[in-house]
Amino acid sequence: RCTHVTRFPDNDLGHAAWTRWHGLGVDMSRVLFGGDRIGIFFVENGSLMRSTKIVYDRLPSSFAASEKGMYDWDAILEGCDWFHWSGITPALSAGAADALLEAIRACNQKGIPVSGDINYRTGLWRYGKTPGQVMEPMIAGTTVIVAGPHDTERILGILPEEGYADPFESVSRQLMARFPRVQEVLGSSRENITASHNRLLGTLWDGNDLLVSRTYDLDGIVERIGSGDAMMAGYIHGKLSGWENQKCLEFGLAAAAIKHSMSGDICLASLDEVTEVMEGHSGGRIKR
Repeated sequence: RCTHVTRFPDNDLGHAAWTRWHGLGVDMSRVLFGGDRIGIFFVENGSLMRSTKIVYDRLPSSFAASEKGMYDWDAILEGCDWFHWSGITPALSAGAADALLEAIRACNQKGIPVSGDINYRTGLWRYGKTPGQVMEPMIAGTTVIVAGPHDTERILGILPEEGYADPFESVSRQLMARFPRVQEVLGSSRENITASHNRLLGTLWDGNDLLVSRTYDLDGIVERIGSGDAMMAGYIHGKLSGWENQKCLEFGLAAAAIKHSMSGDICLASLDEVTEVMEGHSGGRIKR
């Protein structure tokens, strides 16, 4: 069970978005309505040697107009077992960043595990503060961070050190040293052979061991947008199911891999489908 916390405009587009998520089984009871427009983005899908391009049109959206005190976090977090945030939220506006930090601190007070994907989007940060200035206090309140060497360098100035076989372990150790609440660092490594042919694997540093998933050869990609969210959703599902970390990582990467076969940015695979991919049953047979 999951709840989406956001703000939609009180018009046909806002209610259509609400209905879409509700129809997928997401609890939308905590959505606020207000403002004039919904944030959108445009995708020009690449293929072969031509890269995919995204153009954002997110301002001034209803959600970007979020402010501290707008969301009743005590009520929203009642019965909550896990809270997840995206680096896109603090990129939109100072008000959205303030509201998110308020949520993270409320989770810390209540002992709720927090995960965050610090995914850096250069096309969104436009209000005068650097990502590091804004996200450092958020990372400080987070239990599981999704980050790789590229993001940690640009956002936090953390560079891989010599003496480590994998740069991910080095930056993960430094991240944990700077932010003691962080217990796990999750990441993915993507080899872009062409825009429609990638190889993907996942890594996890749990403070003691570096775990690596199987590698997926993804030739003939339909859509890669949303694969990172699918990975995190799969990983969180495993953690809440009480699985050991390696299985959580493998399930998350299987969800990310199967997302590449689906149009749009939502992974519509069932748990059974993801499990089949995780176990290597991915021959593409017709099911009748």
